[in-house]
Amino acid sequence: MDALMNNLLVELFVEELPPKALKKLGEAFAHELAAGLRAQGLAAADAAVTAYASPRRLAVHVRGVAARAADRQVQSKLMPAAVGLDAAGAPTPALLKKLAALGADASVLPQLQRQGEGKAETLFLHSTVAGATLAEGLQQALADAVAKLPIPKVMQYQLHQGEGEGFQPGWTSVHFVRPAHGLVALHGAEVVPVSVLGLQAGRSTRGHRFEARVDPIELRDADHYAQQLRDEGAVIASFAERRAEIEQQLQAAAGGLRPIDDDALLDEVSALVERPNVLACRFDEAFLAVPQECLILTMKANQKYFPLLDAAGRLTHRFLVVSNIRPEDPSRVIEGNERVVRPRLADARFFFDQDRRRTLASRVPQLDQVVYHGKLGTQGQRVQRVRALAARIGGAIGGPALAQAAERAALLAKADLLTDMVGEFPELQGVMGGYYARHDGETEEVAFAIEDHYRPRFAGDELPRGACGVAVALADKLETLAGLFGIGQLPSGDKDPFALRRHALGVIRMLIERALPLDADELIGWAFAAFGPEHGQAQAEVGLFLRERLVGYLREQGWSAQEVDAVLERRSARWAELPARLAALRRFAELPEAPALAAANKRVGNILKKSDAVPAADGVRAALLRDPAETALHQALQQAAARAGAAYEAGDLAGSLQALAVLKAPVDAFFDQVMVNAEDPALRANRLALLAQLHAAMNRVADLSRLAA
Repeated sequence: MDALMNNLLVELFVEELPPKALKKLGEAFAHELAAGLRAQGLAAADAAVTAYASPRRLAVHVRGVAARAADRQVQSKLMPAAVGLDAAGAPTPALLKKLAALGADASVLPQLQRQGEGKAETLFLHSTVAGATLAEGLQQALADAVAKLPIPKVMQYQLHQGEGEGFQPGWTSVHFVRPAHGLVALHGAEVVPVSVLGLQAGRSTRGHRFEARVDPIELRDADHYAQQLRDEGAVIASFAERRAEIEQQLQAAAGGLRPIDDDALLDEVSALVERPNVLACRFDEAFLAVPQECLILTMKANQKYFPLLDAAGRLTHRFLVVSNIRPEDPSRVIEGNERVVRPRLADARFFFDQDRRRTLASRVPQLDQVVYHGKLGTQGQRVQRVRALAARIGGAIGGPALAQAAERAALLAKADLLTDMVGEFPELQGVMGGYYARHDGETEEVAFAIEDHYRPRFAGDELPRGACGVAVALADKLETLAGLFGIGQLPSGDKDPFALRRHALGVIRMLIERALPLDADELIGWAFAAFGPEHGQAQAEVGLFLRERLVGYLREQGWSAQEVDAVLERRSARWAELPARLAALRRFAELPEAPALAAANKRVGNILKKSDAVPAADGVRAALLRDPAETALHQALQQAAARAGAAYEAGDLAGSLQALAVLKAPVDAFFDQVMVNAEDPALRANRLALLAQLHAAMNRVADLSRLAA
């Protein structure tokens, strides 16, 4: 490696960082510091960057960093020549002042260049700017990186005696995510003299709090950082390596069972330990009488444990804990964790037992005392709106029996919000309602609907399992959209506090993926009917909002922008039909006749738009078909339209479009040989009617003109 080039290591040693933010903090620190070095010419654009992040450190390793950046040629625009030079060509005071501001004087006048002519002639100064030294550039990059960190909550602390030259203990405050106690900056084996947060850079860092073999650790050079921390400090510095190590240990310790799959928990635990050690523990099997969702959540949320499931996905009485120490005899660690988890599980059992003493139905009147939104009333009022809408939707997709079941499920769906279990774990709303409904003797159909009515809760989540659940979930989401849009609570930018985009996507997915025979516009109308007349003003906004989300959903399913535009242009409100229309359109586009027919369709549409009055499509008069080409088109259209119509009515949309392929030749001949805008008003009207008939036949499935290049 060039003597002036070397690898760089920078580490901030701090008190324990917030675990849920650690991964992002580590990535941001590495990205921003490397970007600062690149911007100053100290690192190449493709320089390899390695981020490190553990509970007590943020670090970055950058390959191929220069000791000094290359000099740069700079062109500075000064001023118009007429302003900078007098009639004799001597510099004016304005020019001399400008040069002084740039650190130059009259001696550079021979180096000035002129560009442009006449009044536009301008003076430029070309100069060489010395490249930044690594100490200068790293100081700037480090300060910027620290300032730009996505810190969830900033702490303020006082510098201690001896921290930072020139600082006065007790008077100087520092703001950072956690108090910082050490700074390392090594260019190869040399310390780079930089400072930040009142710390001066050195080569010393700390390892594991309890198990480090050497303390402090004197780093030999930038490239031995991770190895020395592992060997001497008992720390796996890389977040990714630590995470992979935990995953491997979890699988090895599971003993034929399956650890709960939770990426967020795995990230959080990786941010809590520096030297992971997975241990297997147990709890009393009697607790398995409590719904497993409650036990899993209390172990994950409160203790950061990994529950173990059997092959059928049922919770077992075993769980895994990720310890930060590796004692020779782990029995005391295991016993301690088993002792700690017992009261947590006992609390869950107590909540479950207490909640079942009252039925869901008995809790419903209390919802009138719970405010839903200041402008939308109580949860009780909301339940009545959702109840009416769910019954209407249920009746539309399944008749009176489903309407009755959906109405009952909607009545009880929010009652579990008043239970102790949901009060402790809001994530279980709906889930606990299902359990309590079964205990109360409600039907499985109603219990499933209560449990599922929040679905889909997130992108990719499963939809409600039954028709009753779909009806209640649709009603719940549509009521939310109508209510909040009606009071002006629309999403803006990346802000969507009420998750209205997620609600909209849920409506779209249920309509399409459950192939519901429902009209989207009619559904929106039903939702707004539950509110006052002032809400109706937002009905069009909700329709547009859903349609925008619909476009995004279809694109994510793999359909092109052209295909989506072509199908949605038909303004079909039966969104369950859209996948079939799109598939038919794609098959049509593969036909050799498709490009010509799409272009002709676009031409027909333009002609009809420009015409003052277009006769009805059924207004073609055979007696006025004078030209052989228009007669041939009329005859071919009658036959093709009949076949296409029959296929369309039979649900064969692809066949309906393919039946139109035979029209290519007669359409081409018509446009080559027939003047549509004939002087004779009767002929012109007849030909426009023929084109209107052609346009209607071609665009029944989708607007084919959207396929035209």
